[in-house]
Amino acid sequence: MAKTLLAKLDYDQLTNCMRCGFCLPACPTFRETGLEPESPRGRIALMKAVADGLMDPDQAFQDQMNHCLGCRACEPACPADVKYGQLIEQARDAIEDHAGHSVPIKGIRKLMFKGVFPHRSRLKWVGRSLALYQKSGLRTIARGTGIMKLFPKHLREMEQILPDATGKGVVERLGTVYPAKGEKIARVALFRGCIMDVMFADTNVNTVKLLSEAGFEVVIPEAQVCCGALHAHSGEMDQARDLARVNVKAFREAGVEYIVSNAGGCGALLVEYDHLLSGDPEYRELGEWFAPRVIDVSKLLVEKGRIPEFVEADAAAAAAPVTITYQDSCHLRNVMKSSTAPRELMNQVTGAHFCEMKDSDRCCGSAGIYNVTQPEMAGQILEHKMEHANATNARYLLTSNPGCLLQMKHGIEKHGAKDRMEAMHIVDYLYERIGEKDGR
Repeated sequence: MAKTLLAKLDYDQLTNCMRCGFCLPACPTFRETGLEPESPRGRIALMKAVADGLMDPDQAFQDQMNHCLGCRACEPACPADVKYGQLIEQARDAIEDHAGHSVPIKGIRKLMFKGVFPHRSRLKWVGRSLALYQKSGLRTIARGTGIMKLFPKHLREMEQILPDATGKGVVERLGTVYPAKGEKIARVALFRGCIMDVMFADTNVNTVKLLSEAGFEVVIPEAQVCCGALHAHSGEMDQARDLARVNVKAFREAGVEYIVSNAGGCGALLVEYDHLLSGDPEYRELGEWFAPRVIDVSKLLVEKGRIPEFVEADAAAAAAPVTITYQDSCHLRNVMKSSTAPRELMNQVTGAHFCEMKDSDRCCGSAGIYNVTQPEMAGQILEHKMEHANATNARYLLTSNPGCLLQMKHGIEKHGAKDRMEAMHIVDYLYERIGEKDGR
C-alpha cells in the first residue's frame, strides 16, 4: 500500500505543511480528543511517514484516515494553504485499493457506489420502496414488533427522523425547464443530486420555485447523475471521476450561466471538478468550464437575484419576533466560501430574529455518512452542537445541507428539544415565507 499511497498523494502538498498548529483548534476530532494523530497536522505527518517509508500503512493508520470528518475547517485556518481535503481523499483512495473489507461490506459498497447512486432509475426505485415502507404501515409494524432492535442503536435513531421518501423528483413534478417570474435575469441549472431528489424532493421543488420568484429561468438537465461526493470521501475516486465526466457534459449542453447547488456537500465537490478532472485530457477543459459556474442557491439569490419579500407569519400570532438560528454546512462554508449569504437572507425575514449560534461554523458530526460509520465520535460532536443550539432558544434551526439537516433533526429528537425547535433547510423556510407566490 505504501507504493500506492506515494503514487497517489500530492507530495508537494505534504511538504507544504509547516506544522504550525493553526489547524488544531479548527479540527473537531482534535478538539474532542486532544490527540495529535487526530488532527490535520498529525494525519499529514502520518501520510508523509508512510510515503517516505518510515512506517507501515497498518490498521491504525487506516483508522486515522477514516476518523477524519472531512469537514475541511483546517483549510481556511492554514497559512500555507495546504489542500488537506485533497490529501485525505487521495489517502483513502490508496487505502481502498488494498482494503480487506468483509464480504458483506464489499457487497454493500459495490451495491451502493456502483449499483444505485450512478443510476437515476434505480434511485427512483429506492425512493418508491422507502415511500411504500413509510406509508403502508410497514414502518409501524417494524417498530411495534421490535424488528428494529436487530439494528445498531444509532441506525434505529436515524431511521426515526428520515423524511418522507418519493420516487417523483423535481423533474417529474416541474419538468426540465421552469420559467422566471417577471423579467428573466439569467438561465441557470439546478443540480438535483441523488439523495436530495429522493429524500428531499420538496426542497428541490422549492429551490426551483424560489429561483423563479427571484427572476431566474431554471433548467434541470435530465442526463445529470450523482455528484460523486460520497464516492470521493470513501476512496472511490475513479468512480467519482466517471460521474463528473457525465455531469460536465450534461450541464455544458444545457447552455446555462450558473449551476446551482442547494446541498453544501454536493457543491463542495462540484466546485472542484476542475481539480478532479485535471489529469483527463478529454475532459479537463469541461471541468474548467464547469467549476467556476457552480454557486450555492443562497449566494446566487443575494448576489444576482430579485429577493422576494419574506414574512414570518408565526410572529403575528406570538406578537413577537420568531427566533431562528443557523448551522453552517462545513463544505458550504469552508470549500464554497459561502457563509454570509444565508445570514443575509435570514436577516431579511420580517417578523424573525436571527440569533447566531455559538460555534455555528463547527461540524455537526454528519459529514456525509460519518454519523453512520463513526457514531461514537459523531455523537460527541452533536452533543456539544445541541448545547449551543438550545442556548439560542430558536424556534427554527436552519441549515443548507441534507446530511446536516438530518443530523440536527436527530439532535433535536435525542436531546429533548422537539417540542420547541424544528430543523429546516433554509430554502424550505424561505420559500414558505414568501408573501405572494406565483400561481403556477
